[in-house]
Amino acid sequence: MADWYRTQLVDTGRSVALWVLIGFLVTYGLTRWITRRIRARDASGGDDEGTSIKDVYIGGVHVHHQVWGIFLILTVGLVEFRYHPDSPWKDILGALFGVGAALALDEFALWFHLEDVYWTDEGRKSIDAVMVAVVVGVAVLLSSSPVGLDPNTARNEGYLIASATVIINLMFAIICLLKGKLATGLVAIPVPLVGLIGAIRLAKPSSFWARRWYTEPKMSKATARFGEQHNARRERLRDLFSGGRW
Repeated sequence: MADWYRTQLVDTGRSVALWVLIGFLVTYGLTRWITRRIRARDASGGDDEGTSIKDVYIGGVHVHHQVWGIFLILTVGLVEFRYHPDSPWKDILGALFGVGAALALDEFALWFHLEDVYWTDEGRKSIDAVMVAVVVGVAVLLSSSPVGLDPNTARNEGYLIASATVIINLMFAIICLLKGKLATGLVAIPVPLVGLIGAIRLAKPSSFWARRWYTEPKMSKATARFGEQHNARRERLRDLFSGGRW
């Protein structure tokens, strides 16, 4: 088992990605459980004696867990850039980075609204961010390159062809973003096939792409495609990933 871990993960440079993903998933699950316990206690008027977990306040200000996540990410980055440790220390740093990323992305919606929208419909954007992060993390773990191109391919085929491949891949990702498909566009960076499919399929009716180039018949088709049924599927996926509706 140890030999397999070294040959398949450490020697290929994927062990850090694995520990980032493990740290991320474990921390996200625990964070969601803790926040739900706190909310349930507050909803019951603080009568839940079995719940001793409390929000953190400093100087009367509620310190959201994204703050600790940002601090942790910055610390890990500083240590990595300064010392460049080998395994197992870089794996430990990877796990800590995953912990910090989970804490920060779990309150992703607060980055934009600059207010506590955690338990509102706007706050559900954080679930989208976490789902995208997990998919990208898995893609990076399975692939040796964050842009969908193996370094060995770049050396064998030549850097001109490799550069063209990366540019085309990024073009697919950009088209997805212009079509209003944020998750697809981000996932497309490490997984080119996702970008190609997203670029071919219909754009969201509210996107720049649809408003700029779609005629009325095609806009109607896009509106029907991204209607109530599509939104219902997305909400079910959000509920599944977040542990239920609030």
